Amino acid sequence: MSTAVSHVIFDLDGLLLDTEILYDQAIQAVLDPFGHTYTYELKKKLMGRKYHLAMELLRTELGVPLTAEELVEQSMAHLRESFVSCKEKAGVGRLIRHLAAAGIPMCIATGSSSEDFELKTRNHQELLRQMEFTVKSDDPEVRHGKPNPDIFLVAMGRFREPPVGPECCLVFEDAPNGVEAARAAGMRCVMVPDPRLEDLPKSDVILKSLEEFNPTEFGLPAFD
Repeated sequence: MSTAVSHVIFDLDGLLLDTEILYDQAIQAVLDPFGHTYTYELKKKLMGRKYHLAMELLRTELGVPLTAEELVEQSMAHLRESFVSCKEKAGVGRLIRHLAAAGIPMCIATGSSSEDFELKTRNHQELLRQMEFTVKSDDPEVRHGKPNPDIFLVAMGRFREPPVGPECCLVFEDAPNGVEAARAAGMRCVMVPDPRLEDLPKSDVILKSLEEFNPTEFGLPAFD
């Protein structure tokens, strides 16, 4: 019998908040002058990585005559205007309220920087109030980004009442790199992938939406 989940860790982009389309539009705007297309195959390689490292990989893959720093700067100029208007994904509010009412400790572990996180969540303060804390990509204890397990292990150690072990933590992710990071940390994982994604990594459950999540599969209280 599987160990019951006692703590929950959420990714942010593409899982709680619908920001992925904003990244797609911003990156394509930067690539347009060079005649490149930001394909989904390329996007898959970047998903879940720290943004600067993602832009370095983008530069290498396409050979654009810009540094990673310039790619970050130019794409972020587009993104900062749109982050504040991002919406919650379907099923987020119901799930968060349910877990909070059940007293399940929750946090966010995101590849976003502190500055970007503030913009994305500015209009989602009720969601944040249900979280014990947030671990971001520029946290000094997170030495390596996803798919390395650092961010999830750091998060596990910061709960006011830490879990007995990583197997008691349930991670919600949308990106393959995030799923790999959760598994490397020894945690259970629910994946809610982009419907275009093929060759899905192994996870405990794969859902089309958080609306499909069944808490009882992980020893959590059932929805009312």
